[in-house]
Amino acid sequence: MFIDTHTHLFSDAFDQDRTEVVQQAINAGVEICLLPNIDIDTIEAMNQLARQFPTNCFAMMGLHPGSVDEHWEKKLEVIKKHLFSEKYIAVGEIGMDLYWDKSFVDAQRTAFRMQVEWAKELELPIAIHAREAFQEIYEVLDEINDDRLTGVFHCFTGTEADANQILSYGGFKLGIGGVLTYKNGKVDEALKNVSLEHLILETDSPYLPPVPHRGKRNESAYLLHIAEKLADVYNVSLKEIESQTTLNAKALFKI
Repeated sequence: MFIDTHTHLFSDAFDQDRTEVVQQAINAGVEICLLPNIDIDTIEAMNQLARQFPTNCFAMMGLHPGSVDEHWEKKLEVIKKHLFSEKYIAVGEIGMDLYWDKSFVDAQRTAFRMQVEWAKELELPIAIHAREAFQEIYEVLDEINDDRLTGVFHCFTGTEADANQILSYGGFKLGIGGVLTYKNGKVDEALKNVSLEHLILETDSPYLPPVPHRGKRNESAYLLHIAEKLADVYNVSLKEIESQTTLNAKALFKI
């Protein structure tokens, strides 16, 4: 059994065939899919999918940094209400993203810090989005990291130094997705001294499809392409990748 630790199967990209896509993933051996929230208008679709597949799909709750805008404080009130009144497997997707827009950097930082504190209070792991913002994320974690904080740096695309920094916090895994299969992705280089016990697998569907599906809609069944590439990188069997990454994900998310 494989676990897709980060997939947005509730996205409108799957409105026409969502049930079939989940079933295809299960049939491919990706039996558990973790669903990170994006914004307040994605909560209902996400929760509905988790209700439809209660033994396969598990929801997270959080405000994506790309959803931090002039209404971010009101959005966080909604996020907090759901998080503290319903059962979620993690706080996510949270973090900082300075790739497109830096105008809300202070709000993103504050929103990230607040949600990390909620995760610690609830003893839940966090799923971190860190696009063009590794240093900014580190600055926050350097201040508030403690034994209660665990999580994953989703879609890890950093350097070997970034991997070392992240793992030095003690409670974090690296989320490995489709970029590993890209010719110039360089994720394999960053992992050369990282043991498999620190890695979990993800697709980030419908985004970042792995080779040979680049340019198409990604889906959770394609996790196997990422696993196969990781087996090549580590020169181990696909079965070992399946066993170790599943064990890692189960431990982190208490599945």
